[in-house]
Amino acid sequence: MADARGRPVRLGLSAGQRHDAPQALPLLGELAPAYLIADRGYDSDPFVTVLAARGTHAVIPPRRKRRHPRAYEVARYAQRHPVERLFSRLKQFRRVATRYDKLDAHFLAFIQLAATVLWLRDC
Repeated sequence: MADARGRPVRLGLSAGQRHDAPQALPLLGELAPAYLIADRGYDSDPFVTVLAARGTHAVIPPRRKRRHPRAYEVARYAQRHPVERLFSRLKQFRRVATRYDKLDAHFLAFIQLAATVLWLRDC
């Protein structure tokens, strides 16, 4: 999860073969942002309903095969690029891109270290 400037706010690690959508709500925790911008993979009615109950407006494009597509703010969705750049910047660290660490705890610790370096560069 990243803020509007593309700086990491919360990080989590999931299994590589698992989808990221089930991790979204635990990663949000008690945070209640005004808007949540995500890609099509997060378009599910239960997820959007939980976000609405928290007072968060979901800016998620509907899946292509959805019978009744939801409306979303296209202009606000275009502001997703700082988050995409964050992943690109994290992958500039060779140890993150190649996953040298065998243990999940070590890999997550290095991602957190890399995220700290990115925060310090932005200051």
